[in-house]
Amino acid sequence: MATTRIEHDLLGDREVPGSAYYGVHTLRAVENFPISGITVSAYPDLVNALAAIKQAAARTNQELGLLSPTLADAIERACELVRTGRAHDQFVVDVIQGGAGTSTNMNANEVIANLALELLGHEKGQYGELHPNEHVNMSQSTNDVYPTALKVAGYVGVQGLIEAMEVLRAAFHDKAVEFADVLKMGRTQLQDAVPMTVGQEFSTYVVMLEEDILRLREAAQLILEINLGATAIGTGINAHPDYAKKVCEHLGRITGIGFLTAPNLVEATQDCGAFVQLSGVLKRVAVKISKVCNDLRLLSSGPRAGLGEINLPPMQAGSSIMPGKVNPVIPEVVNQVAFEVIGNDLTISFAAEAGQLQLNAFEPIIAHSLFKSVSHLRTAMLTLAERCVRGITVNREALRHSVQSSIGLVTALNPYIGYVNATLIAQEALLTGASVYDLVIQKQLLSAQQLDQILRPEVLTQPRVQLRLQ
Repeated sequence: MATTRIEHDLLGDREVPGSAYYGVHTLRAVENFPISGITVSAYPDLVNALAAIKQAAARTNQELGLLSPTLADAIERACELVRTGRAHDQFVVDVIQGGAGTSTNMNANEVIANLALELLGHEKGQYGELHPNEHVNMSQSTNDVYPTALKVAGYVGVQGLIEAMEVLRAAFHDKAVEFADVLKMGRTQLQDAVPMTVGQEFSTYVVMLEEDILRLREAAQLILEINLGATAIGTGINAHPDYAKKVCEHLGRITGIGFLTAPNLVEATQDCGAFVQLSGVLKRVAVKISKVCNDLRLLSSGPRAGLGEINLPPMQAGSSIMPGKVNPVIPEVVNQVAFEVIGNDLTISFAAEAGQLQLNAFEPIIAHSLFKSVSHLRTAMLTLAERCVRGITVNREALRHSVQSSIGLVTALNPYIGYVNATLIAQEALLTGASVYDLVIQKQLLSAQQLDQILRPEVLTQPRVQLRLQ
């Protein structure tokens, strides 16, 4: 096999590696965009989405009598190979690129064309037999292929993220059940408030995740509307009148996802609102899970000089100078993912706003930012669940002591000893450092038996008619 082959484009001839499935357009893009060092192949869902779109297009073009069965079959089989992971390493264009995604589309056209040529018994680059643009890209434009690919890949990615969030939700739920009987002091503004259970504290994280899963499902529905068939600007130039409807149906069958053709393809080609909406929900998820991680770090602070209410599983040595130190590294890494997602949302907002007239040229950075957010959040959720939450334990004795000592306990005792006595107890506890529990008994306001009746989780942690003390 020749070490190189000659390919031609509007700028002239270029040598392409003989073993490469990509061609001259991809080669020039690789040279033009040495930006991030992250290639399109880093996002397998995007590569598979491009292949699914090209497969749907070939099937539709054959059905409409525009593409011969022989060529259509070869293109379809090539696309199926790509969707099984074949030649993913040939998607070599930097994910951040000028040209509104044209280089990514060209990369897909060339790889699929050369795979199809081999299936037909031809050499790579024999485009007279099957051409990347004339056949693989028939009835298409980057301007409808690329945003549709982002939506296909985005939808698949979001489903994976939701699955990871369900794993984390289940982990918090298990802990909420395990710690349902453990009393602690709640805090507002970092000051003692009133008693609650650790189970209640962890159950809030369950509900937060459940809410965000619902919001993600809603946002995912918005990216099911696609502009495939719009071609250049939404007018459908160079496409059959029935192409848009049929290609959407075939894409749905290939992917198993219920896509819809946008009612106005001109509007859909320039609008990035669905990406902005999805990114905003991802930011919401990031902000809330970061807050949860802040709580876990604070509650586990210590072990002697902090709150020390819970113990996170030790994962690694925490210091190169302080022996025995263990840090909350898993919540910390999730915090950092959240910061990244928040920044990605700002990037997506700027990129969507910067669109002009009939096209947004900045969808590549939207893609990169969106896929990073989805992928990193997914792995962060799984990491937090498996390497942190499932191994959390509570310091029951320390929590019991903090409840009995807390000034906040007088709020719970107020119905039984009266506001004036409760205030006096609180003041003396503050001045002397004595526990509220002990002071109430010393002043014979309540017996130890009565106090223990009141200090049951089911009494302190929910609305209830005042107990009749014995």
